[in-house]
Amino acid sequence: MTSTPPVIRNLPVTDRHDVYDAISPEIYFSGSTFRDKVVLVAGASKGIGYSIASFYARAGATVVIVSRYQNTLDEAKGRILSELGASKPSAEILALAADVTDPKAIAGVVAKCVEKYGRLDVAVANAAIGGSWDKRFTEGDPYEDWWKVMEVNLRGPYNVAHYALPQLEKTGGSFVAVSSLACQASLPFASAYSVSKSALNRLVEYTALEYPLVKSFAIHPGRIITKAPKPRAGPPPKWEPPAADTLELPAATLLKLTDGSGRFDFLSGRFLSANWDLEEVEREWKNDIVEKDMLVTRFSVV
Repeated sequence: MTSTPPVIRNLPVTDRHDVYDAISPEIYFSGSTFRDKVVLVAGASKGIGYSIASFYARAGATVVIVSRYQNTLDEAKGRILSELGASKPSAEILALAADVTDPKAIAGVVAKCVEKYGRLDVAVANAAIGGSWDKRFTEGDPYEDWWKVMEVNLRGPYNVAHYALPQLEKTGGSFVAVSSLACQASLPFASAYSVSKSALNRLVEYTALEYPLVKSFAIHPGRIITKAPKPRAGPPPKWEPPAADTLELPAATLLKLTDGSGRFDFLSGRFLSANWDLEEVEREWKNDIVEKDMLVTRFSVV
């Protein structure tokens, strides 16, 4: 038996759980859209970040992968190069170990990236932690059980944005922060995670406001099963989230959003979900999103 699922505010479009025709990455894998582009992915050694990095590499981009531990990064780099095989013999992947909560470390990563390649076209802030969704926030350690989540999930993307945005402005590039639909739901015991993602969405609104030449997106990647503990919110009986989405879904969505075509630039500075069918969003919601300034944080009286 499970409890009633929380109400999650969402856009009423077709719900996607895997790559679909409108975001098929094959056009990028076989084309030149991302050739000569430099992409930085923070939190790239496994899971969502790894999938994103591998898709950009398959599309021909030079990819800078970042995570805390050099050994796991080297393993990730090896896996990506092995997957590419003879199809991309000149693939370039730079693995740089850094803690996203350390501003000096991230400054160094961006500096090395620009020094080596001369530019930065896409920066993806994916590194995050979930915390323990099993107690009221006053019942845990104020740092380990709450503020640490805020530091990784908000300060980390801030550090990436702080040092990457000036470089992205030069190339008219894209900044992507991996957010979560959890920010749109009230989940008991999940305050650290939910608050961090809500604040992250607001940060992305400001990156678009202050760096209008950069396309900035806050994106829910779908519900992806990782090695992190499965989040279960609320008192028993606990609600179980729906079935997982594929790792390829957010990776393909990011290729589409950052391909430089301008097609989905109307979503810059806004929150969106990889589960949303992008063609439907464009066809049925673009005018309202732009004219009514939707998908942003606001105080609403109805």
